[in-house]
Amino acid sequence: MTDNEHTDRITAWVEGYRRAWDSNHPAEIGALFTDDARYYQRPYWEPWTGRENIVAQWLAHRDEPDDYTFSWHPVLVGRDIGVVQGETVYRTPPETFSNMWVIRLDDSGRCREFTEWWMEHPQPTD
Repeated sequence: MTDNEHTDRITAWVEGYRRAWDSNHPAEIGALFTDDARYYQRPYWEPWTGRENIVAQWLAHRDEPDDYTFSWHPVLVGRDIGVVQGETVYRTPPETFSNMWVIRLDDSGRCREFTEWWMEHPQPTD
């Protein structure tokens, strides 16, 4: 597989994540992950483990689709790993986060391990 093909796989996965984030549809969320995937909301927290649990936890912690914007770009892409940097801007309450995601894919393009780091931007002071 070429570097461009690796980048295309990560891009397809992130775009699928964005669609699932917008829809909160269980099938779209589940399609992103392997049966035994691990989803780390923070690097040292216990992960959500297994596709069904990831879907359930995602829905329990979901964002509303019109309440945020998300932009991103790849930082590093390899055979089975992608590191992306993003920015999430929430409308209510107004908050901005910088994001770093580490996405480990299997051969079918499903995520087997997802780790996110997020850093809240300081709030403006009056």
